[in-house]
This record gives sequence, C-alpha cells and structure tokens, in this order.
Amino acid sequence: MHPRNRQRKNASAMKLVGALVAHFRKAAGMTQRQLADRSNTQPETIASIEQGRRALLPPLACALDDILETKGALGTALEYMPEVDLIPAWAEEYMDLERRALALSFFANQVLPGLLQTEAYARAVFASRVPAFSPEEIDTHVSNRLERQEIMQRKLPPTTSFIVSEAIVRTPLGGTEVHRETLRHLRACADIPGFTLQIMPLDRATHAALDGPFILLETPDYQRLAYTETQRGSQLISDPDEVSILGQRYAMLRTQALNAEETRDLLDRLLGEL
Repeated sequence: MHPRNRQRKNASAMKLVGALVAHFRKAAGMTQRQLADRSNTQPETIASIEQGRRALLPPLACALDDILETKGALGTALEYMPEVDLIPAWAEEYMDLERRALALSFFANQVLPGLLQTEAYARAVFASRVPAFSPEEIDTHVSNRLERQEIMQRKLPPTTSFIVSEAIVRTPLGGTEVHRETLRHLRACADIPGFTLQIMPLDRATHAALDGPFILLETPDYQRLAYTETQRGSQLISDPDEVSILGQRYAMLRTQALNAEETRDLLDRLLGEL
C-alpha cells in the first residue's frame, strides 16, 4: 500500500476508535473530565482521542474498558487497527509523559523543540518533510504540535529548560517573516518565570553533546527518564546509568551555552538585524 494511503487508513481507524470511546463514555453517563479523572489522564487527551487526533494506546484502552465496563471492546478494536504512522506509539508514549512531567530539559541542534515552535514555524517544519506530507497531514501534525504546548498553560506548569544551537535561531526556516515571528516568540518566552532558554554559540571550541539532541524529564513520581530521536525512530531511556550520562552532558552544556541574560541579548541583536 502507498504510504499516503496507509496514513489515511490509519487516520480513519483512529477516528473510528475515538468514536467508540465517545459512544461508550456517553452511554456510561460520564463527561470527558470525569473519564479523564478516573483514568488518571488529562481531559484534552480524552477529547483528542475521541476526535481521532490522538491514538488510543493499549494501556489506556484497557483502563477505559474497565472503567466503562465495555468487556474489552476497545482493546479488541486496537488489535485489529493498522499500525498508526501519523503518530507512532513511541511518540505517544513520550507525549503522555511530557504532559505530566514535573520538569523538562531540552537540547536541540537542528530544529526548535516542539514546545517552542509557533504555528508558522511548525508548518514550515512539516512542509519541509521528504517525502512530502499532504496539506491535510500537515494540518494534523501542526494541530498536534500546538496542542502539546497546553502543558505550559497548566496551573502548575513544569519547570522547563531549553538549550538550542545558535544555528537554529539564525536559520530563516519558513522565510523572513516566520523567522522574525519566531525570534520574537523566543524573546518573549525568555522572560517567563521558571522558563530557562540558553543558546549554544557556534564559536565554542568544546561541545558536550556532539551525539545529537535529547530530552530529560522528571515524572510526578520523581522518576528520571530521557528521550532521543533519530531520522527513523526514537528511544525512551529509563536505565539510570544512561539517564545519568545524559544528565551530566546537559549540566556541562549549561556551562558552555550563553546564560539567560546573554541569550536575551543575542535574540535582541538578531531581531535588530531583520
């Protein structure tokens, strides 16, 4: 099957499963918030699943089957659902952790982390993809990316730290207007309390993370995890030794990058040049 046809089939399957969740929830006389509270997840997660914009993962399907007393119907539906390419399971697993994280630390050297992207920047990222996404697929990916940013609007948002390469903030991805909007957005983010943005200069003689980007996160039960992405997949890392190594690298990166004040000054200079 052609990849684009497979993705459309997967999207349809997600909508079907989402419609089942909505049907069973309403039959049980529950609101999305009530179901989210019972299943220890977020109302926006339930809403996204019901709308077919987010895949229902097996652990949550089992939990919902128990809560809604559906005798395994959702779990069975997933068994016959094609593998979802639009939002792979490994990405869903990370995003579930990200939504509940107490602390998040990002190192990026090629593209801005999703939590820092404007809509126009995200659209430029997905429009650059090879092979190309269809306009509908781009819309879905952009919507999912912006939805992730809701965690920053939580009553108690996670403590967040970002270290991004200077090359990222100098690259005019999407054109001059998108670049200007992105720099303004980053400059505004740099002033948010509990939010740290540092830029790694291009002229550093040493660099603690030449192996590439990674994310560190701390869960509500204080478990420390790491997440890495490559061209063809990703890895969620729970081994304490491996997480510790990445934690040491991040600590070294923070000493090598510009501090928060220097970062704001650089963003101001870049904005002045446009």
